[in-house]
Amino acid sequence: MAPSTSSARLMRVVVVLLLLFPVLLKANEAPPFSVKAQLILAACKSVGEGSTYFDVQFCEGAIGSIAGGGADLDYQVFGGIAMRLLAENATSTKAKIDRLLRGGGGGVKLKAEDDVAVARCLQSCQSLYGGILYDWLACTAAVKTRLFGEATRILEKAAAAAKECEDGFGKNNVASPLSAEDDDAFKLAKLGVAFLRLA
Repeated sequence: MAPSTSSARLMRVVVVLLLLFPVLLKANEAPPFSVKAQLILAACKSVGEGSTYFDVQFCEGAIGSIAGGGADLDYQVFGGIAMRLLAENATSTKAKIDRLLRGGGGGVKLKAEDDVAVARCLQSCQSLYGGILYDWLACTAAVKTRLFGEATRILEKAAAAAKECEDGFGKNNVASPLSAEDDDAFKLAKLGVAFLRLA
């Protein structure tokens, strides 16, 4: 007795679904991490888990934004990347401060009574960020020559400078136009310290 047309169709559909099932499962899997992404994640977990200064996601975002190929990635390289990002942050923050002091605003509206206090804080921050940039070359040289203690001392100084800049606004009871920049600078400096302590 031959199977009915509807049962034959149903069997073909079941066979096709069974054949496609592994393909459909594979399509829904998350793509595997690249070797570079795996190295960055492992390194960021080693310095970020339990850190009170930054988290794993901040580390991954920072280091992953400019890390090179997988063969040369180690704690020294990651520390160097954090230093480079800190220098870029300091450069752009100093430029923002210059604009603000010239009255360029940068998206910040000041109340007239806050102008003097904010200007005083910005001048202090300008000096602090200038110090970060001045020390950057010495820090880079220290890392290249594997003088990690000296490099971490310079990075700790940079973290303190970013914190001092931000704290100045609070002490003067005015809103900081540099909150995001100060926070990033502090975290990048601490990230560099964490990596270099493991290098």
